[in-house]
Amino acid sequence: MELQKKLNGLKKGFEAQAPKEAVEIMHRATDDLRDSGILEQTVKVGDRAPDFSLTNADGQEFRLQELLSEGPVVLSFYRGKW
Repeated sequence: MELQKKLNGLKKGFEAQAPKEAVEIMHRATDDLRDSGILEQTVKVGDRAPDFSLTNADGQEFRLQELLSEGPVVLSFYRGKW
């Protein structure tokens, strides 16, 4: 199953069970973000990421360009606190 189809199904299931007011707030917030123009400032598929470095849990630093020199890199971004 394609990821987008699965996500759409999960969203539909959530919206069917969530309180109507919560769903309306969620949709309004999504529309507000879309209308703000923020999407024009986001990274698009195929865009080149700027070089950066991150430190892992062991204190070891990794640079994107060094990892790319070894092959493809997959970046995952997590929102929120750990």
